[in-house]
Amino acid sequence: MKKSIFIALLVGSCGMLTAGNPVVSALRTGNRIDVTIGDRFFTSYRFEEDEKYPFFFPVNGPASGGSVTSMRNSIWPHHSSLFFGCDRVNGGNYWQEGLERGRIISLGARVVETGGERVVIEDECLWKRPDAEAPLLDRRKITITAPSATLYRLDFDIEMEMLTDVTILKTNHSLFSARLDPDLSVEQGGTMVNAQGQEGEKATFGAASPWIDCYGARKTGVEGIAILQHPSNPWFPSPWFTRDYGFISPTPLYWPADDQATSLKKGEKITLRYRVLVHAGDAGQADIAGEYEKYKVQ
Repeated sequence: MKKSIFIALLVGSCGMLTAGNPVVSALRTGNRIDVTIGDRFFTSYRFEEDEKYPFFFPVNGPASGGSVTSMRNSIWPHHSSLFFGCDRVNGGNYWQEGLERGRIISLGARVVETGGERVVIEDECLWKRPDAEAPLLDRRKITITAPSATLYRLDFDIEMEMLTDVTILKTNHSLFSARLDPDLSVEQGGTMVNAQGQEGEKATFGAASPWIDCYGARKTGVEGIAILQHPSNPWFPSPWFTRDYGFISPTPLYWPADDQATSLKKGEKITLRYRVLVHAGDAGQADIAGEYEKYKVQ
């Protein structure tokens, strides 16, 4: 990262550090929770009643202050920034537009910790569609920290409980995903790279990898976002569904063992963990590989 950018970040952080770490705060306003790092707005957890599912938007970078994710994009506008969902669940669709096809409904998002070195948000979400039994409930805990002025972190711990027997047909629309701002997309000159050093959609699509990072040049310098899978996850390391227009998702349900469906029994619980790193610099400067080594033993 250029020296001038680093100095600007450091100066911008002055007055907001306590014991070397910025204060991270959250405030619920209506159907969203706004998160601030130091004196800078970072992100909102949004769970409006007219949305398909809860999601985070914007997700602002530490260098630019602009979002590294996008939503309502002209290509596949059902992608909403940083989100969790799934298609083809007991006949329902908890991914694409059309609320009557299925919704993931927040039952009461709450801030359980704020004003120190981290924010903790908890939520219970019911997967439901009209005239059908709800297939599952997910319980999510999101922990937001800022290890440095150039690195923001969101940790997702999600428990999925099957409320009935569940069948998920083979689908590329599954689980944790990020739709990128065009600045970070390969089509606009950005870089997509996984843990093996493979780059771009052609090399990363369907490849099993612990993480993928996407970064690109912005007016304030290079900035990016990485998704890391925890090794305790079922199906780890999941193959990735990637697109050069700016989409990444570790998507195990597109490659089921029998190539047809994933079956889960009533009462079965699955725990999934992901870490999202929003960073200045490229993958090497942000040391995404080193960050993964720390994450995998936590």
